[in-house]
Amino acid sequence: MVVGIPRIVVAAPGTGHGKTSVATGLMAALRARGTAVSGHKVGPDFIDPGYHALATGLPPRNLDPVLQGPERVAPLLAHGARSAELAVIEGVMGMFDGALGTGGRASTAHVATLVSAPVVLVVDAWTASRSIAATVLGFARYDPDVRLAGVILNRVNARAHEDEIREALEPTGIPVLGVLPYDESLRAPDRHLGLVPAGERGAGARALVSALAAWVESGVDLDAVVRVARSAPSLSTVAWEPAEDMPASRRRRVVAAASGAAFTFRYTETVELLDAAGIDVVDLDPLRDEKLPEGCAGLYFGGGFPEVHARELADNAGLRASVADAVRGGMPVVAECAGLLYLCRELDGAPMVGALDAVGRTTGGGGLGYRDATSPGDSLLAERGQRVSGHEFHRTVVEPRHGDTPAWEWDGRAEGFASPSLHASYLHLHWAGHPEVARRFATAVHNWPANAVSAG
Repeated sequence: MVVGIPRIVVAAPGTGHGKTSVATGLMAALRARGTAVSGHKVGPDFIDPGYHALATGLPPRNLDPVLQGPERVAPLLAHGARSAELAVIEGVMGMFDGALGTGGRASTAHVATLVSAPVVLVVDAWTASRSIAATVLGFARYDPDVRLAGVILNRVNARAHEDEIREALEPTGIPVLGVLPYDESLRAPDRHLGLVPAGERGAGARALVSALAAWVESGVDLDAVVRVARSAPSLSTVAWEPAEDMPASRRRRVVAAASGAAFTFRYTETVELLDAAGIDVVDLDPLRDEKLPEGCAGLYFGGGFPEVHARELADNAGLRASVADAVRGGMPVVAECAGLLYLCRELDGAPMVGALDAVGRTTGGGGLGYRDATSPGDSLLAERGQRVSGHEFHRTVVEPRHGDTPAWEWDGRAEGFASPSLHASYLHLHWAGHPEVARRFATAVHNWPANAVSAG
């Protein structure tokens, strides 16, 4: 099938050039003009997509050849952009930086080629002028399969500075699509793993997105950006359909999924897969909600920063007790990263659920990167020997690292805790890349006896 999706990739020479600010501002500015925009993030990052969702009003999306498989990237783009008139894809790190030792796999450039999208390069001009032209020309020529369609100059400090850069760029033939001044008020608060998630900032995040829209609208030729997006060729792909990966069910069950300020990370496609399998995903805020929802037949705890909210989580003793009872009673429970910490006995000295005989603590180390993992035994999510590609993203440790039945093994080491009804691990999986994991969980939820369902 041929899909016509106007689209651009927003890339940069490296981290810190302003990709997220420009991409988010573009999404919000185009939406303000009446264009329906879908936002997508290259790689596994949960944080930037939270800002994309505020800017577009649509669910956040990721495109990751490692977590999803390269063959699913274009179908997932087509799926995520169904209701949009234009897709903005924010890159990751430098344009050609991917998983180490793989020749650039999962880089921004790799994804741009998978979806045949033109690239707009954001360049921080604060400490250079004419040299920027050499940088841009190098990026334009490095990979002939990547089409660099324009550049946006960020942090330009004066008209003379802008004129000097424009003059140097003119012989390259690469158009300047925008020039943006430095604005200290647009700096978003960050944490050791990136920006503070939008879900933790509330009104502050919404105000920032509005300010980014105004900033981009004032300095970027939005009409030119739209023309670049429309220059993308038709995409030969079939939009991903979650129903094709999941067994149909006539009856509906309820899964409570952790949400709120402490649990801000969840891939949109996880919910869509469960919905296709007859499961209603209901938000559960462990900071505020005192009991599980009526008819709850499964629990899903995704990622976030529970270490920042440990005392408040501990104060909600009623919900902690309800979750502990659910785990003991065999309710299907998935816990990734933040969820793993929440199920521990304690986190940084604060009491948690206590479903796992383990302790979590914040540290300067932790884990960050892709992992090729294998299931050492049968569990809630995987059969013995099943291989998956996941991602670690944390600055905490859990001691002990694993239980008697680990969840995964990678690099010769066991990790996590697993049983027929529980799967708790630091490893994040994208279920669209491993739908068999979603099917196993959905089956367990549907098989959970109705008379055992607890509302608290």
